[in-house]
Amino acid sequence: MVCLGNICRSPLAEGILAEEILHQDLDWSVDSAGTSGWHAGELPDKRSIDVAKQHKLDITSQRSRKIRTTDIEHFDLILAMDKQNLQDLKAYFMKDPHLHYKIKLISAFSNKFQDKDIPDPYYDNDGFEQVFEMLQDCIKGLLQTTHNIR
Repeated sequence: MVCLGNICRSPLAEGILAEEILHQDLDWSVDSAGTSGWHAGELPDKRSIDVAKQHKLDITSQRSRKIRTTDIEHFDLILAMDKQNLQDLKAYFMKDPHLHYKIKLISAFSNKFQDKDIPDPYYDNDGFEQVFEMLQDCIKGLLQTTHNIR
């Protein structure tokens, strides 16, 4: 799960998917990162923590980190929160273009928000709940897609 700073959207996405992994007893791992290192080592934004808590998720064990060059080899999927993140990831992993098939827009899996950007709520206190709901739908679609593949 990747957004710009790894403090708002991608920690929520990681938390939602981590909970589903636990509930569905999947042999998966999930992590999140940012295309920037601006907040490296920091907790998720308090507003993300609060909206997660309202949905009975605890994301306070997460710490922001910058995407690593090894992530493209380590993970089966790298899910960008918006089209700018998608472009930035493809540019970042230029030396591995044969692995670009792993980089996708998270909303590509959504039923309601197909290929739309997950808006960055950093400058909008009221946007965190909407982002949470969008991410829930994306992850529901991701899980349906992977269940159909198995």
